[in-house]
Amino acid sequence: MSVLPSAAVSAPGAKEQLPFTQRYSTVQHGGFAQAANSAITCRSVAREGAGPCPGARRGAGVNGDYEMFYIDVDDDPATYNSSRAQLKLPSGSRVTHARLYWGGNLRVGEQKPPKDNGRVLVAEQGGSYKEVLADSVVAHRTTGLTDSYQASADVTDLVRRSGSGSYTVAQLNVAMGHSAAGAWGGWTMVAAYENERSPERRLALWDGYRSVTPKGGDVRVTLTGLGVPAGSRGTASVVAYDGDRGVTGDGWQVAANGKSPMRLNNSANPAADAMNSTISDMGRSVKSREPAHENTLGYDSDRFDVTAAVKHGADSLAFDFSPGADGYHLGVLAVAATTGS
Repeated sequence: MSVLPSAAVSAPGAKEQLPFTQRYSTVQHGGFAQAANSAITCRSVAREGAGPCPGARRGAGVNGDYEMFYIDVDDDPATYNSSRAQLKLPSGSRVTHARLYWGGNLRVGEQKPPKDNGRVLVAEQGGSYKEVLADSVVAHRTTGLTDSYQASADVTDLVRRSGSGSYTVAQLNVAMGHSAAGAWGGWTMVAAYENERSPERRLALWDGYRSVTPKGGDVRVTLTGLGVPAGSRGTASVVAYDGDRGVTGDGWQVAANGKSPMRLNNSANPAADAMNSTISDMGRSVKSREPAHENTLGYDSDRFDVTAAVKHGADSLAFDFSPGADGYHLGVLAVAATTGS
């Protein structure tokens, strides 16, 4: 792959926290497809008593216990990080909207410049890298321990043209090294598609940037204007940063139209440790990515079944996020629910 020259790119403004707002909404026969991966992983043990790095990638371990280093799968010396994942669209689908989200921690053993937050490189399967620049305000929050952000861009033209296949994302601005907070970073591509063989669904994509912390307490995000009728089946996807596996108490629940809430969990995401460094789909770890570490050490991109919440109809869905002992940063919510048509 040929790599574009690296250049500092100013993002179109930055704010510490961003309220969740609707990015895309439609009703069509189709659904959402996603591809995601982390950009950094462990290299060696940095805290006495922590398990070996290979074991942490497969299961238990938190990023603050390890010396972290960039993932780089593209065999190109011009990139310092890159990772891949498969976007799987049903045969005969047409992409109606696609958005790429990326983010990470800029201060670990090194400090990366925030001016590079708004730029990544993306290549479709068999293609060369294209520069992708953030097209909206970048979330950028600095604390005494971390320097974190999320950026995003519309990639509809690229994904509509390229379709299903492997996508590589490179040069994601993320720091390596070791600190008490740890290193984390990753990306998620969300693609809405239409397909006449799929059920008609309400598709709603929302994004923002909210820190869910023990000091700040629970955070509520309400998605409105859904118009989902009774008898629906649905899913909800979430992207979150720095959720540590084994640090319990964090979780989320959803309630439709003020009804009793449903706690969201499955075999990959326990109720008391939902933000646990997984890339999963309906309780199964997603393997169609390179590398396919079960424990991403700080990046979550997961899809859950929310049928129990929407089956009686839902014009609004209120998601409540609990921080647990450590907290995390919330970036993306996507809901797909059948309309009955």
